[in-house]
Amino acid sequence: MKLLITGGAGFVGSRLARSLLTQGSLGGQKIDKLVIADQYAPPDFLLKDPRVEARTAPLLAQCATLHEDRFDGVFHLASAVSGECEDDFDLGMRSNLDTTRALLDALKRAGNKPRFVFSSSIAVFGPDPAHPMPDIVTDETLAMPQTSYGTHKLMCELLIADYTRKCYVDGRSARLMTVTVRPGTPNGAASSFFSGIIREPLAGKVAICPVPDTVSHPLSSASLTVQGLIAVYAASREEFLGRSGINLPALNVTVKEMLEALEAVAGPKARSLVKFEFDERIANIVSNWPKGAASKRAHRLGLHPAKNFASIIEEYIQEL
Repeated sequence: MKLLITGGAGFVGSRLARSLLTQGSLGGQKIDKLVIADQYAPPDFLLKDPRVEARTAPLLAQCATLHEDRFDGVFHLASAVSGECEDDFDLGMRSNLDTTRALLDALKRAGNKPRFVFSSSIAVFGPDPAHPMPDIVTDETLAMPQTSYGTHKLMCELLIADYTRKCYVDGRSARLMTVTVRPGTPNGAASSFFSGIIREPLAGKVAICPVPDTVSHPLSSASLTVQGLIAVYAASREEFLGRSGINLPALNVTVKEMLEALEAVAGPKARSLVKFEFDERIANIVSNWPKGAASKRAHRLGLHPAKNFASIIEEYIQEL
């Protein structure tokens, strides 16, 4: 089979690619070719695999010829992140909505109805006076995003559902929780600090937390996120149960609980490196996100959240 991962050079995408290449098959089919489409070159450990083909250019430009490949399966992870979308409306629309439609049109033109997994987001949920958001959102909670990023994700979910209804693709949308701990440097996501307050202290550096320690949020590790994406792909249409997006499993924790886990794993010195400096812009974005999430549909696919946040920190340390 021939697979495509958009955004495959990124944090989650590269780990997804590594997992797929390691297992060697997907949905009972041998993986012969894995195309990684991204603006940046993938890591060397992927490029060394003869099954990997890297295509480095903006995805919107690549979509013009993707119909020639006739992919058996697609993982669509490429996206502008939340902070970028708030700062640059046109960039968000182009990177998220325009690119997703162009990709779907290329697959429609190919005509072979590939299986299509879209990485949506918990950001599709938000408060609304007519539909108050519960503290714990479920698969059945009405999506009412309060950010451009969340709006793009929801619009893409609906677009994919309609392309699925018309039998152009076999689409399924997985709503990712905030993934932590991400290595490297902070990115433009408003949620970036959820990694920074762990990553920086573990490296002996000061980290700034822009929100109060009472803030609660649904989180997941990189490995469980990859496991979820693969399970969503492998599920039959009946097992996936519908065309609407599903929540991947979440560990619902407060910032305070995150820092307590940091201290338990790395000691009080690491905990003392986290400083609180309120950032109204980030706090306003985060305040419109769910405090927690649950998903019966994901559990039916055999997926479960991390047992505790300390285990997520330990996974990050082991990977480094």
